[in-house]
Amino acid sequence: MKKTNGFTLLELLVVIVILSLLAALVVPKLTGRVDEAKIDTTKVQLKEIKRALEMYKLDNGNYPTTEQGLKALVEKPTTPPQPKKWRQYLDSMPKDPWGNEYIYISPAKDHPFELKSKGPDGEIGTDDDISVWDE
Repeated sequence: MKKTNGFTLLELLVVIVILSLLAALVVPKLTGRVDEAKIDTTKVQLKEIKRALEMYKLDNGNYPTTEQGLKALVEKPTTPPQPKKWRQYLDSMPKDPWGNEYIYISPAKDHPFELKSKGPDGEIGTDDDISVWDE
């Protein structure tokens, strides 16, 4: 009888267990980094939108209204108050890294406007919301 070269079932099981252990150690670290990167990206985008809103105010004397929304940074608003010296402030309006629209309210309670992301859970008013005013 001829002996064939190959792996035994025991050898394959040992390799699978080793790979599973490595994956159990590595995947959570990578997943955490992805979440951190998304939060950092959100903060950067919020700051850029805030800068565009500041430029809008310098040109036009006021921030876009809640009704005009962040769209006023990309397209000239058609609802009052009409901007005096409108120009395009952003090429396009980004969505947050979780695919949601940014929340914009003007005027806001404690600031001239509120600008935030719903955060990882996609729900407004929860602890993971990310505001442009958070440090």
